[in-house]
Amino acid sequence: MVTLDRDGLIAAIECKDPAFNEALRQEAFRTKVAHIGTEVYLRGLIEISNICRKNCLYCGIRRDNASCARYELSDAEVLAAAARAARQRFGSVVIQGGERTDAAFVRKITRLVKAIKQIETDSEGGRPLGITLSLGEQPREVYEEWFEAGAHRYLLRIETSNPDLYHRIHPQDSQHSFERRMEALLDLKAIGYQAGTGAMIGLPYQTAADLADDLLFYKRFDAPMIGMGPYNPNDETPLTLSGAPYPSDAERLELGLKMIALLRLLMPDINIASATALEVLSPRGRELGILSGANVFMPNVTPDEQMVKYNLYDRKTLLRDRPHPGESLFADSLGESLRNGRITIGFGRWGDSKHFTASKP
Repeated sequence: MVTLDRDGLIAAIECKDPAFNEALRQEAFRTKVAHIGTEVYLRGLIEISNICRKNCLYCGIRRDNASCARYELSDAEVLAAAARAARQRFGSVVIQGGERTDAAFVRKITRLVKAIKQIETDSEGGRPLGITLSLGEQPREVYEEWFEAGAHRYLLRIETSNPDLYHRIHPQDSQHSFERRMEALLDLKAIGYQAGTGAMIGLPYQTAADLADDLLFYKRFDAPMIGMGPYNPNDETPLTLSGAPYPSDAERLELGLKMIALLRLLMPDINIASATALEVLSPRGRELGILSGANVFMPNVTPDEQMVKYNLYDRKTLLRDRPHPGESLFADSLGESLRNGRITIGFGRWGDSKHFTASKP
């Protein structure tokens, strides 16, 4: 159906035919089921802080955004969120936050990773919670410290594999280097993490060739997990204020689902997240991502009063993962697909990438 070389990927990305796009998503879903089954893995998302040393031109928590109300969760808040995830049998948590390299923050993450590993669970024979970190570029010794403390997955999004485009959406200074980003990814892989990455989809200045190259980059890097999603603007960022055009909501949703589908065909046994950013564009966004080939879902367990401040982009989906009493967590997100049996929920599963575990002796 699709030739998975650069020209074939570009043609698929550029195709506007609804019948082709639907057939592509269905083929990707069949490929996922054939290689890794119908199971969807859960990661309880803990947004630990919106304090960031970086100044990325597209991000609402960028350092110079004076209107961003800053916060940092206490140890007790993080551990309460992790315990909530354990009670709901999510199997794993993701600690995500603005990028910081100060010693106090590094020590805090080490302390929290060790403490989370002590939370009682009924996951996979009593295993502790799995831990993914997504805390930006760090010195290699910091990555090693967190790995030794018990973190085993790390997501560091490249945002784009095109160095020229990377430089257009970041300040031109020593803190925002495509080369440093790549070095950090290689450090994570060498240490032994399941090192994931990903790009934004539908950026200003981005071409179909850029998106095809992103997919081929994931393949070359041999990434065991990918977290990519549509670009959603924040009105207080230089990129939005520049007036640079970008695809419509409908186009970005279609591109986001298509990229998931193409990646599943290209790398059949990796973990692919259905990003929260998809639900900014459609109430069924994350479910559609799962039906297009994704297999990871991240309910947000950040305290409500702080979650609203983690405003990477406008119209962020808020409180959608909070069920009413007696209602399933997935009533408004994956409920229909659960009821018709197209997917199953991997309660209590770490959900490590089969691609990663297959590569281990």
